[in-house]
Amino acid sequence: MPEIVLHYIWEHCLWAGMAQQTTDGRSVEILSVGEHNRDAGPDYSHARILIDGHEWIGNIEIHVFSSDWVKHRHHLDKAYDNIILHVVRTADKPVYNSRGELIPQCELKYPSDKDYLSELFVCALQMDSAISRIGCAEQLIRDPELITAGWRKTLLKKRLECKKSSIDRLLEITKGSWEHALYISLARNFGFHTNSLPFEQVAINTPLSYLQKHRNSLFQLTAMLTGQAGLIDSTKDEGLAKEYEFLRTKFSLTPIDGSLWKHARMRPQNSPELRIRQFAQLLYQSEALFSKILDTDDLKELVSLFEFKDSTVPALGRSSIDILLINTVIPYKYAYAKRHNGSWDAFAMMEQIPAENNTVIRQWRLLGQVIKNAADTQALLHLYQNYCQHHECINCEVGYRIFQDKQLKLF
Repeated sequence: MPEIVLHYIWEHCLWAGMAQQTTDGRSVEILSVGEHNRDAGPDYSHARILIDGHEWIGNIEIHVFSSDWVKHRHHLDKAYDNIILHVVRTADKPVYNSRGELIPQCELKYPSDKDYLSELFVCALQMDSAISRIGCAEQLIRDPELITAGWRKTLLKKRLECKKSSIDRLLEITKGSWEHALYISLARNFGFHTNSLPFEQVAINTPLSYLQKHRNSLFQLTAMLTGQAGLIDSTKDEGLAKEYEFLRTKFSLTPIDGSLWKHARMRPQNSPELRIRQFAQLLYQSEALFSKILDTDDLKELVSLFEFKDSTVPALGRSSIDILLINTVIPYKYAYAKRHNGSWDAFAMMEQIPAENNTVIRQWRLLGQVIKNAADTQALLHLYQNYCQHHECINCEVGYRIFQDKQLKLF
């Protein structure tokens, strides 16, 4: 059963009238299923339940198997520490939050008639507007293997080629400087989608050569980048403001409009001000970063390049580092190898990195897709963004196969 059906059963109270209990035998009474969260984080918030008569208010997470909790790395994510109940179809292992606390689990009881559940498939698809953009969603629910391993590998290669094309354009802008192009790409990806455009604009407005003249001073790097981001006033740091004014005059700098940054619905660790400080720290500790990236194919060594040493700046989380590896480091190693007629196995590197967790990937999981690593997530992101969203079904292996099957049934 795809996870989306469990969501539908939970949200529409189709479990009503059936006794629920935790895996260790305690009674469960569901007073409110909570509010469906379609952003990052737990599936439902503000739920209310009774466990053995004791009321709990908090978040609910839903999975087909309880082991999916670890596969999705929730045991490392503090955002999942307020889970009051893990609702699953099959409890195949105990689960713990990031504090090491055991989380109550419930194998949800619901009507199990196959025809009834088949009808729910369609209802669940209609409920989820994001999944409705995937034209073959109903067929995928019934046969998830329509997306073959071969098609995924092709999609990943297409995605890498798209990123290589973007790098090629940056190399033209930077007159062939791989280091400068990498700097702009890293800045964009430090925006982590929400603030990628203003971060990229800061990098374009602040030549790398200016920063390199002051790379031995973290304070000056932070001042220059914060000022160029138009965020000096928000820091309320007079020393930083004074230093930026000196640097702005020295290099004739022009800051971007600070209103371009998005702050709404953002955790403190993702704030633009903090990301700027982290980016400054990376530049401060990373001389000849591109050469270091080229010199190793060891994942641990690549990760260590983005870990802060002896720093007062909060460290990047491992999931953030993984995103930088996926979207910047691996594409640059791939593009460099292609440009110099070499070969480099980007696929093997992607397979070593844990799967991403975002809205699109959660939709694929709801449709029953097995997602093990970043190679899978990048392939499925490319499929959604370049085929599903644009209704390019006839150019998709899955859509073409479905079309052929329908044609055969007509004759």
